[in-house]
Amino acid sequence: MGIEVYVGHISGRVTEDEVKNLFSVVGTVTSVHLVADPVTGESRGCGYVRMSTEEEAGEAIDLLDGARLGDSRIVVRNAPPKSFKKTGESSGRGGQGGRSARSTGQGKKPPIS
Repeated sequence: MGIEVYVGHISGRVTEDEVKNLFSVVGTVTSVHLVADPVTGESRGCGYVRMSTEEEAGEAIDLLDGARLGDSRIVVRNAPPKSFKKTGESSGRGGQGGRSARSTGQGKKPPIS
């Protein structure tokens, strides 16, 4: 299965093969995915590299964070867990699912008679 690491600040001219070649220095790369805009197809400047073991992923973070790839210095971090899902039920706004008190009618003062 492998362990994924996040790679940021990737130049738009860098290919998946170039990323794989760099990460192969620290271990076995099982996959590389560069993120592209779904509409334009342009690079979003980041991607994910799956290393075969947790140790190799840790070594990639330690050794390759700040390495030069193409014309920029990349950042290499632990990738966020894949189990996170957006449900839309909570947006961190007091349990109102992203709706403000104004849009739900709450918080209005009664009219003065």
